[in-house]
Amino acid sequence: MIFRQLFDADTYTYTYLIGCEFTHKAILIDTVASEVESYLSLLDELDLTLIYTLETHVHADHITGASLLREKLGSKSIVHRDGGAMCADLLVTDGVSLEVGEIEIKVLHTPGHTSGCVSYLIDDRLFSGDSLFINGCGRTDFQQGSAETMYHSITEKLFTLPPDTLVYPGHDYHGLTVSTIKQEMALNERLGNGKTQAEFIEIMANLNLPYPKYLDQALPANQACGKTEDKPALVLQG
Repeated sequence: MIFRQLFDADTYTYTYLIGCEFTHKAILIDTVASEVESYLSLLDELDLTLIYTLETHVHADHITGASLLREKLGSKSIVHRDGGAMCADLLVTDGVSLEVGEIEIKVLHTPGHTSGCVSYLIDDRLFSGDSLFINGCGRTDFQQGSAETMYHSITEKLFTLPPDTLVYPGHDYHGLTVSTIKQEMALNERLGNGKTQAEFIEIMANLNLPYPKYLDQALPANQACGKTEDKPALVLQG
């Protein structure tokens, strides 16, 4: 597997490039529009053909590069069917498996931050988007957020994965790059060490987070896959 973890310093967003070393087909998870040129350069450098851009959800903090990459490379965009982005080429549901060369991508529906949040499981690597962070999780106070739903998504779906599963989050604000399910179950300040649902809901209700800086621009743009024109999408179900 060809793997690169990329970082947008303005929004603290991680983008992940994953490629098949045999077929040289690739995917990008959670792209950022302002970084598209760097993605193009990296794909060219590694001699990879981009097949899919995958969103873990419809983002409120940056504009996706999915539409730009679709125009330039012909890649297909993927969003969960509850994400509110009917512009996507493929709308996926829980349990769907995608294949790109020798790479198998399993879709895990993990709502809570938004109703359309997913995580992607590839071998022993979990790309958890804004569901599970390193020592934290995504906020639940807007965009169909629900602390109760988030708790069930993480404790009943993600925390049941093998303990050594690597956790690659959608954001990190402290310079951390990777964790494990075992580490988050033990040490996550919001969810670890057996915290109850009531404790988690209380924590999330008292975060007092500021209004997202780019929400007013990013959310409507991402509901259109990064542009104002959209097209029908194919729904894939597990």
